[in-house]
Amino acid sequence: MMRLAGRSPGFLLTAALLAVLCLLQLVCLWRAPPAWSPERISVTLRPGEALTVGGAELAAPQADHAHLGLRRAADGSWWASNVSAGKQVLLQRDGVDRRMGSTALRAGQSLRIGAARFVVSEADPRRLAFSGPSAEWRYDGATLYRNGGAQAACPDAGLAARAIALWNRAMPQALTVARPLSFGGNLYCGNRLGIAYVEGASASIARARDGLLLSGAAERAPLMISTPEGQADLARSAEALDGVQTLVAGRTRMGVRIDGAVLHLLPQRHVALYAEADALLPPQVAWQWRKRGIWTLPSGRPWTVALGLCLLLAVAAGVNWQRGAWPFMRDTGRAIRLAAGASALLGVAGVAALLFQRSGSAPGVGWSMLLAWAALWGCLLVPARLTLATAAGVLLLAVGLLAQLELGFGGAESAALRHFQKSVALLAIGLGAGAHLRLRMRATAPAMPQNRLEWVLALFALAALAALLMQVVFGDETGVFDLQPVEFAKLALTALSAHCLAIGLGWHAHMPEHSSPARRWLRLAAPVLLFAALLGLALVQVDDYSPLILLLVWCMAMALAWSLATRKHAATAALFGAACVAAGSIAWLRSAGVAEVAQWGFYADRFMVWLDPARHPHTGQQLLLAARAIAEGAWWGADSRLGLGAMGQPGGSALHIPAVQDDFAPSFFLNRHGLLGALALWALQALFLVGLLQTAARCFGASERTRDFRQAWLWRFRCFALCGGAAFVLGHFLLSWGTNLAIFPIMGQPMSFLSAGGSHLLFFICPLLAFSAISAQSFEENQPCRSTSNMKSWAR
Repeated sequence: MMRLAGRSPGFLLTAALLAVLCLLQLVCLWRAPPAWSPERISVTLRPGEALTVGGAELAAPQADHAHLGLRRAADGSWWASNVSAGKQVLLQRDGVDRRMGSTALRAGQSLRIGAARFVVSEADPRRLAFSGPSAEWRYDGATLYRNGGAQAACPDAGLAARAIALWNRAMPQALTVARPLSFGGNLYCGNRLGIAYVEGASASIARARDGLLLSGAAERAPLMISTPEGQADLARSAEALDGVQTLVAGRTRMGVRIDGAVLHLLPQRHVALYAEADALLPPQVAWQWRKRGIWTLPSGRPWTVALGLCLLLAVAAGVNWQRGAWPFMRDTGRAIRLAAGASALLGVAGVAALLFQRSGSAPGVGWSMLLAWAALWGCLLVPARLTLATAAGVLLLAVGLLAQLELGFGGAESAALRHFQKSVALLAIGLGAGAHLRLRMRATAPAMPQNRLEWVLALFALAALAALLMQVVFGDETGVFDLQPVEFAKLALTALSAHCLAIGLGWHAHMPEHSSPARRWLRLAAPVLLFAALLGLALVQVDDYSPLILLLVWCMAMALAWSLATRKHAATAALFGAACVAAGSIAWLRSAGVAEVAQWGFYADRFMVWLDPARHPHTGQQLLLAARAIAEGAWWGADSRLGLGAMGQPGGSALHIPAVQDDFAPSFFLNRHGLLGALALWALQALFLVGLLQTAARCFGASERTRDFRQAWLWRFRCFALCGGAAFVLGHFLLSWGTNLAIFPIMGQPMSFLSAGGSHLLFFICPLLAFSAISAQSFEENQPCRSTSNMKSWAR
């Protein structure tokens, strides 16, 4: 009690609120109803017998009613075929997923799509030659050649696609970038082979691990291929299950085991959950049930190590809390080193949890909750003075994890909780690394020299541009390799611009006197402008325009920070005027007619859905379902008790909103906790932004008081980096609330702290929290009475 009495009122209030949020997570866990899912699906067929199964028999929520055809041949072998009209089935052999209805072509084989017939003259794993109506074709996995020459680029091809096409023509095949050949459509261009009266992408040939594979689309024109038995529709052809390790139907992945007359399917991911261990099944199908475990641990030695790490984390947290109270912890340096070790262990535990989840053997959600508590309390208990930004950030993280836990328990499939568990793992990594860095800098390191920081910023920028290039080449607007490079690019852009402004405001010490101010600023801002231009180009190439709106908000905020720092009152007034004009233009768009907006070429479809979603019930489904969920929540939540009565219970209609865990997480929060709960969340978000700006203002004040130009540059760098981070977070808040409340057209941006945006959490939010705390810590350590200040901050 004496140690609690020495804490500041702000810390006590934050700790009390965090304890309440942790208690609500525990209540959610305790009130979660039992859930059952099939552990083994056994299908028994006699030789010559066949059976069609779908979502009900496979416990696959997103599979069709009739999705997979199973047949046992007269010799006892098992065969499967895809009978779904619009969804595919994936088979995995030797660790490689391949879509059912795909095959490697052989010389002499023929295929027919619509009225067009093609005959294969040459085929091997690296190239393919075939003849068709009025042309000879050759394809090498990257470029399609018509009568010996490459086709012209398609009209809708972007700059990156054209550059890759030129690269593929000039480079040896081993260095080319894989590009599929598409059959159908009205154009002969690029890698498209046009066929009259056949829809585009009705069939394709693409480079795969085992060669060039031909695939058909079951929902489009039939792809007939010659076989020894005659012509067969490739998309619906049967394949033997011998050697198949797993199959995927409707996103549900199942292991495959054959035991004579019985085919065993072992559901692994995206499995339907049932309130009772009972289901209506055909006589040939039997389920072996398992109950969802909250505290389960898969068997194996790695989990013993993981459990030991958790115990070490608990001990380290206790040491951190009792720092200086135990006799052997009176040494402040030893306490800091032990706390740094605890933070490193936290990051290791987060990496282990993420790897286990990726392998499909994640532990029970109870262990993830304990890891989340260790991360949150570890961040709060780091030996330093608690700032407003850190306090509000920790509470926002706790609120976001609570919302994701509610969303997970409200879902009707096993994968609903993976968003919570992934966020917890990434949070442990990010907060653990941030706390470790803070403690190491407190114990040893002086400020990083300017020239070394410039090299670090250059490496950051190059890494971000490399990741964006990979997204352009291999990914799309959703990212690449399950990551969003734009989040890391925003962090690099924030740091680059902060360095530019920090030097620019003190250029009298760096630049010759005879150069003009405009030329000086241009020289300083050239790397930032180049990086921003490449970032915008990459976003346009992958057809992701919503981050461009974030960049616009960030540019205005940074211009405002510069005008305030330089006391350019005219520029400040002009920026406020521009903000008012932007708000007025949004109001004007609301009154614009749908016919007028339909003539636009930029996001016209999204604007029309936003203005009149009732006329577009399919494309406007997100908006309509979100509006209905928000209306159900009203002021007090759907349960009329601010969501306290619905803790751990099914989520209701709000779960049917597409991307409810990401872009439309605020709609679920409003439905569950009502407008009053949203007001409390808004207050926390505002406090977080105020805390960042408060630390930035103190850093700028310190830069004006110091006489050392290196220290002044460092304080200005911290100030503008925090302003840039706050600008991006403000943009996320504005876009996310505006999208969910239909103030703006759908922009597709996650809400910071609340949504399950893994890349945003790891690559932007956690570094921003760490940098804010380090900046405040440096400010405290540079006060006149440094030793006294350190003792006070340590005792807090």
